[in-house]
Amino acid sequence: MPAEIDHAKRALRADLRERRALLSDQQRAAAEAGITARLDELIAARGARSVSCFLSTTTEPGTRAFIRAAVARGIRVLLPITRADGLLDWAVADGDDEVNIGLHGLPEPTGEILNPMALDEVDLLIVPAAAVDRSGMRMGWGRGYFDRTLGSMQKCPPVYAVVFDSEILDEVPRDVHDQPVTGAVTPLRTVVFPLS
Repeated sequence: MPAEIDHAKRALRADLRERRALLSDQQRAAAEAGITARLDELIAARGARSVSCFLSTTTEPGTRAFIRAAVARGIRVLLPITRADGLLDWAVADGDDEVNIGLHGLPEPTGEILNPMALDEVDLLIVPAAAVDRSGMRMGWGRGYFDRTLGSMQKCPPVYAVVFDSEILDEVPRDVHDQPVTGAVTPLRTVVFPLS
């Protein structure tokens, strides 16, 4: 990665982390309710019966209420498990809140571990992001798990990044390995990007 792109990404990630840290518990709860409603609408509109999602951290837009509700409605939800080789394994969400702490201190599901190929059977991918830009380019947190996953899929279903409303930017720094997304889900709206 060219040094100027790496520096720009680091600076933007630091700014986004700082902004997320300033949100109140009330703002986080309202954001989670909004994310849950938008994701429910997206699944209904897409007719998705199987999705991937992620267990949100305390500073991310909340996905846990959505996961519990989706599982309760019979939607199959796959959750990522980080591997030392940079790939993701998956586990089927069971609706409870039991988690392990993964390689990078992130929450991960318990239960039977499925290999990376399990993702080939989902109708919709819901992924974390630091930010996305108006062309659909996603910027993650720098470990590359989701870029590798998306880049390796032969037939990738629609991909939606979950971000706060202020994290849809005019442009994000990008490198050759970065992967675009179909759209973004925020607490207030769902945006579909033109494919570039």
